[in-house]
Amino acid sequence: MNRRVKGIVWGVILVILALYPWLFGIYFTNVIVTCAIFALFAVSYNLLLGYTGLFSFGHAMFFGAGGYATALALTHIEGCPLLVALLFGFLGAVALALLLSPIVARLAHSAFAMLHLAFSMLMYTLALKLRGITGGEDGIGGFPIPPFRIPGVVSVDMTDPLNFYYFAMAVLGGSLWVAWFLTKTPFGQIIVSVRDNAKRVDYMGFKVPQTKAIIYTLSCGFAGIAGSIYAMFQDLISAASFGIAQSFAPIVMTMVGGVISFFGPIWGAVIFAVIEELTTRYTERVQLVEGLILIIVILFFPGGFIHLAAIVKGKWLGFIRGQWFGSIKGKWFGKQ
Repeated sequence: MNRRVKGIVWGVILVILALYPWLFGIYFTNVIVTCAIFALFAVSYNLLLGYTGLFSFGHAMFFGAGGYATALALTHIEGCPLLVALLFGFLGAVALALLLSPIVARLAHSAFAMLHLAFSMLMYTLALKLRGITGGEDGIGGFPIPPFRIPGVVSVDMTDPLNFYYFAMAVLGGSLWVAWFLTKTPFGQIIVSVRDNAKRVDYMGFKVPQTKAIIYTLSCGFAGIAGSIYAMFQDLISAASFGIAQSFAPIVMTMVGGVISFFGPIWGAVIFAVIEELTTRYTERVQLVEGLILIIVILFFPGGFIHLAAIVKGKWLGFIRGQWFGSIKGKWFGKQ
């Protein structure tokens, strides 16, 4: 698509998102906020898997770190501003990533994946045992959600679901744009090169471990933002945020949506939100249905939804062009 068409498409999307609460009500508004949170979570994971080739089984610990950092700030810092609480979530995940990056930045493949699984289980255990800080199994909840305030300009009540919707979508959408822009920079090309041929990148003079550490920290920071918004949206964060199920969520969304594209994990989050919404109306075995869909995708569409959509689009365009060419040929050359 050319720039004009892209501008029209994005304009229509923004208008739909702006009018969404008024068109579909509070229930489906909450559904789309949850979907957007996990879309950013999945995109942050794909910066590691799809762009850098680093497979992790423990990305949820950064999601949980962001949520806990925000919850603790809002619980213990009286009058903590909303954006400062969000910043705490981002910095909490980044701090954990900086602590681990000297160890994990030199690893790859199964060692990288399994070490993150171990660290994630460690964080889960600590969240359960340190009840005085984390609340144990009950987690931290009921903390105040401060208004969005610009001194002398505006103060918006964030306990209003409509106001929080616009705030969350602005933060999540802005974070997604920053992540997308990152992939289009020269640094984005370097991390793809690290994925494809780390030895050649090193030979060209780029420091591979340091490059991995930077993208690793940024990826974890985006996961922390998703966790922070999630904690404020639910008004609760618990040890389950560090669990295996939470770590597998972005993996599954990325695989179903498509690792090959930046927008693949976003589509994966949308697909699973729709599946969960439809499945829960008939059965409680949502994870079974999601697992079957993942198996089908891996067996028959390993490129995910994005790849499948590209194939369908190519065949459709080929059919249309064939029909058009056939009609022209029949019209002008049929009598000969």
